[in-house]
Amino acid sequence: MKKIVLLLFISILIHQLSAQEKIDPFRIKKEADRNYQSKDYALATKNYIQFIEVADFKVQKKSAAYNAACCLALQESIDSAFVMLDKAIDFGLVDKSHLLSDSDLEILHQDQRWEKLISGLSESDTFNTDPELANIVVQDVHNFWEAYDLAQDSSNQAASIYNQYYFEKASPGMQDYMGLKVKSKDYFIKHIHSHPKLYQTIRENTLKVDEYKKDIQKSFKELKEIYPSAKFPDVYFVMGAFTSGGTVSSAGLLIGINQMSDGEDVNTQELDFGDKLLMNQSENIPYIVSHELIHFQQDGLKNDTITLGYAISEGMADFIGELISGETANRKIFDWAKGKEKQIWVDFKKDMYYDRYSNWIGNYSKASKDSYPDLGYWIGYEICKSYYENAEDKKQAIRDMLTIQDYRKFLADSKWEQKLQQL
Repeated sequence: MKKIVLLLFISILIHQLSAQEKIDPFRIKKEADRNYQSKDYALATKNYIQFIEVADFKVQKKSAAYNAACCLALQESIDSAFVMLDKAIDFGLVDKSHLLSDSDLEILHQDQRWEKLISGLSESDTFNTDPELANIVVQDVHNFWEAYDLAQDSSNQAASIYNQYYFEKASPGMQDYMGLKVKSKDYFIKHIHSHPKLYQTIRENTLKVDEYKKDIQKSFKELKEIYPSAKFPDVYFVMGAFTSGGTVSSAGLLIGINQMSDGEDVNTQELDFGDKLLMNQSENIPYIVSHELIHFQQDGLKNDTITLGYAISEGMADFIGELISGETANRKIFDWAKGKEKQIWVDFKKDMYYDRYSNWIGNYSKASKDSYPDLGYWIGYEICKSYYENAEDKKQAIRDMLTIQDYRKFLADSKWEQKLQQL
């Protein structure tokens, strides 16, 4: 009976909050995170619960429910915390090890319900270690084009068409990609509608994945050779909203194929300067997959918030990705950096021990001919390359990179700064 009352209370709270003036869902999310950081857990709880109601994707709802549970536990609202953990599990939460290690939930450990909840979760995800068994999934791309064609014929029904023929048919990888990288269904649809010339000209190139399957599989096998304990998840190609060319989740490697679809007949005039830089030729598909494959191996890296750590993580994915595929996923950045190496490093050193990620990674909105984005990738690549070149045991060097615990020491051991002085 107590649980039913709590569920009713939370349901009433959700409807009360959603009945308020309609606001941007991600403004709610930012407020929730800000209130959590400032330890206003009561207000953060309300924010997270409201976000559950307005979020479009399960991975967003899962995260918000889990965060609400943490806030409730920190307020010693134990019964309500368990209700929200149950909701998070309903939305797909399965990570037992994370729950066990999260200090926010420590107060729940003494409750008899804790053991029952934990026993129903997996210790950790088990991933395929055979490169030949990884699946390459392209059905979401075909589903998009079916929805796209139907929406052109019935533009006033576009939202329901995309929902029925694209979002409701989503693969596990697409569900995660959308929740992690696309704000909402409305955001996605507005992006498609605001770039008609682009989407009228990229279809053929988005359907070229089959041409590169052998190259992708070859890269997977190459990683197995240099890093025998590698994991090989499935690869999902989806149509995104120009918010990510690639990312990873427990589902696998998630590739935004529309950012891998440039070509001679593609019309990019609707894209701004930064978005044009995000566009790559379809021949780069194996390289971006290899980049994301390395990210999938990085669960042994120290979780740090200094800019140096972010740069090494991304640059490592470029460097090892190049070792296994033959090319970096970000060649345009490397071409631009030639001749500017020392100045880039001088500028980076001002930020590298602070959390200034947005100055060096993902900063395409600030891009110009004189201010190139994502230079953190180049810096991390050069540091990792220098470390690898100086290592006698190359396989051990790969293992060292994928398990870095001290980024400052790794930089020193790489001897990158000494190498830079010789340029």
